[in-house]
Amino acid sequence: MAKTVFKIDLNKAPEQQTIKTHNRWHPDLPMVEMFKPGDEFRVECYDWTGGQIGNNDSANDVRDVDLTKVHYLSGPFGVEGAEPGDLMVVDILDIGPIEGSEWGFNGLFDKKNGGGFLTEHYPEAVKSCWDFHGIYTTSRHVPRVRYPGLIHPGLIGCLPDHKLMAEANRREAALVATDPQRVPPLAALPYADTALMGQMTGALRDKAAAEGWRTVPPREHGGNCDIKNLSRGSRCYFPVYVKGGGLSMGDIHFSQGDGEITFCGAIEMAGWIDIGVGIIKGGMAKYGVINPIFKPSPIDPHFDDYLIFEGISVDEHTGEQYYLDAHVAYRRACLNAIEYLKKFGYSGEQAYTILGTAPVEGRIAGIVDIPNVCATVAIPTKIFEFDINPNSTGPTRQVSGVDVARAS
Repeated sequence: MAKTVFKIDLNKAPEQQTIKTHNRWHPDLPMVEMFKPGDEFRVECYDWTGGQIGNNDSANDVRDVDLTKVHYLSGPFGVEGAEPGDLMVVDILDIGPIEGSEWGFNGLFDKKNGGGFLTEHYPEAVKSCWDFHGIYTTSRHVPRVRYPGLIHPGLIGCLPDHKLMAEANRREAALVATDPQRVPPLAALPYADTALMGQMTGALRDKAAAEGWRTVPPREHGGNCDIKNLSRGSRCYFPVYVKGGGLSMGDIHFSQGDGEITFCGAIEMAGWIDIGVGIIKGGMAKYGVINPIFKPSPIDPHFDDYLIFEGISVDEHTGEQYYLDAHVAYRRACLNAIEYLKKFGYSGEQAYTILGTAPVEGRIAGIVDIPNVCATVAIPTKIFEFDINPNSTGPTRQVSGVDVARAS
């Protein structure tokens, strides 16, 4: 077994750990440990909220979670010889839940506190808790579904350099300035008050906290990409911007659908990752790499039957025609799937949760046929304990008396 180089105590808050996590990206974060190319090691990670969410039947914690604190990342780790312009080769060798914490959660955020992909339709906070049974998961809040986990880090990447950090801060601030009062905001700008900067101290720490990236979006360096296929056996190639690379990771998901549409959108959990590292010298220029590239896991859950829902780029409220807008089309596909699942007795929130947590496949089916994009959401039929396929007799209610946890 790989040596654990970053260990956490789930009975302590991240701020109380001896080796601190970080919740901002900054070029000057010191490396926790250096490794040689070819080394392998184990990293433990908090869930993305740092333990703010409990295994209970109330969504008050989801409603009240402090999103300025997320995500809590383990690292950064350096690789000897890594220099700007290289590619860091990262193998995800194995991954799983921390012993004694074999459960996870999914949440729909209140619109005033982050919202989600369908926040106009589901603006209030709800939560579902999920138990792990080896490779499978079930939920007391979303009955009659069971699926194997495609466990993966939702967030992984290397440190940016000062130039890239300043450019992303500039462009995101300009976006927010177009509608500064929007709820939820258009971007998560630097915020020093709740910044956790790893092992940094003093004035250097304070300066970095005021300018460091929030971890919410993916950027050129990787980050919060939420790609469900980055599971055991995946190989990733990350652009290196600072000496040593500075690899960090967290936000582990037991299972997730393409798009992570509920925002707290996978089955979130605390877990561990076994990592192997290497370097391709000058790899960014050799291969024309600007954003990370990766090879997916060779051991994805196997499903051979799907029910696929289409959506087009026409607004569901106003009927407004959008021009080749994939965001609108994917939203319509998800809403169509939710309405279908409601016919079997699921609440809208339960159906929404299934799309966020099950290994559904999202696709852009067509993006050239003006004016409509066609997007699809494919639901594996075998995750249900009943037949969801259309038939001549129509749907029958399969779920009653159980729902997601709500805020009081």
